[in-house]
Amino acid sequence: MSDKKIASKIAENLLEIQAVKLSPNEPFTWASGWKSPIYCDNRVTLSHSGLRKYIKKKLAEAIKNNFKGVEAIVGVATAGIPQGALVADKLDLPFAYIRPEPKDHGRKNQMEGDLKKGSKVVVIEDLISTGGSSLKAIKALRDEGFEVLGLCAIFTYGFDIAAENFMLENCKMITLSNYDTLIQKALESKYIKENDVANLEQWRKDPANWKGETPKIVAKKPIAKKAVAKKIVAKKAVAKKVVSKKTTKK
Repeated sequence: MSDKKIASKIAENLLEIQAVKLSPNEPFTWASGWKSPIYCDNRVTLSHSGLRKYIKKKLAEAIKNNFKGVEAIVGVATAGIPQGALVADKLDLPFAYIRPEPKDHGRKNQMEGDLKKGSKVVVIEDLISTGGSSLKAIKALRDEGFEVLGLCAIFTYGFDIAAENFMLENCKMITLSNYDTLIQKALESKYIKENDVANLEQWRKDPANWKGETPKIVAKKPIAKKAVAKKIVAKKAVAKKVVSKKTTKK
């Protein structure tokens, strides 16, 4: 199955089980304060055995195809932990998980597990937005002496800032599905209307400043009609002058 077909199937399933909800006219508010027409909770996939197995299989295949020599899997807390554990089991590899920040109590660990230092690891996330928390975890792993081959996730919003952040950190990112594919599937299934698409695309381009307003399309009057209107006004003016002269003569 091609990457496009995989992306399409996962997007369709995410909509079916309501792991993703689209609401362009009544947006959600993220913890960052951003207004968003989409809410994505891939943890819901864990409750659906068929989809859970499919995602596990495709993440494992993506890792084998893109990250040769991987020696361990690391999930990012918290949503990346179950997905990472499933994939590690599928690949028969060691597993650990990492927090974006160290704990502030106990042993103050940032990573939990028992991996050999210097291991080649692939990081697992469920969702990529700006990539901030994922890259914090990746930096921590590198600081601890691990070789991070890259990151795999179920879904990405496709923000330019995320691509830029991963490029700056020299970290390859692979995702199974994406925002563009989701919008297309939502339109095909009549989950959204054609006139919602422009609003949804506008959010993806500038999520920080998006207010949930549908872009207004200003209709321009054809030049020919304007010209006709001007002629009519001119004719009326001439007619008034003629009537005025006739009245004066009487």
